[in-house]
Formats: sequence, C-alpha cells, structure tokens
Amino acid sequence: MQSEKENAFSKEYMRPLVIRSLRRSNIRKRIAEYLYDIGASGSYTSEIAYNCKTTPTNVLGAIRGMGSRYKIEESLMGLEIVEQINSGKNVKLYRLTDFGREIIGSLKKQ
Repeated sequence: MQSEKENAFSKEYMRPLVIRSLRRSNIRKRIAEYLYDIGASGSYTSEIAYNCKTTPTNVLGAIRGMGSRYKIEESLMGLEIVEQINSGKNVKLYRLTDFGREIIGSLKKQ
C-alpha cells in the first residue's frame, strides 16, 4: 500500500503526462470534460460518443487504448483519470477519478 507521500509524488509526476496527453488528443480532452460536467454518476460509451460528437469506437480507444492510434499508456484509464464501473448486466460506465476531476478542474480554470 502506498503512503500518502508516495501517492502525492506519483500524482505530481503524472500531472504533466496527463496534460500532455489531453493536449495531444481533442477527443480525450472532450471526453474528460464531458465526464467532468456530468459529475460522479458516470456515463456509458454511446452516450459519451453522442455528447462528444464522435463514434463509440473512438470513445473506447481514448478511454481504454486501442492499437497504435490510441496508446494504452496514454489512454484515459492508463493515465488513471477515468475509471470503469460495472453496472448490472454487462453495462460499463465510465467516470472521472478524483485525480481526473482535479486535473480537469484546474484546466477549466485556466
């Protein structure tokens, strides 16, 4: 288990990587901002795609990573700013983590 000091260090280390990843991909940024705007309830893939005006495949790629276009280490889940919630029968919802909420909140203030 990580101590709070190690956890704070890892967040400070991750912050520039997250910001770089969001700046490199407009889709990742729109998804993160949409999840920030809807709050802690989370959303499913097709709803995110509809509200971000993209395809469900692009949403899954940006969130989980997919092939060479969306690298797993630069995906929203790989950067630990989005988490997956299993809700009932094969329904997967996605929402921002506390770290993700902190990052997006600071970007929106700028």
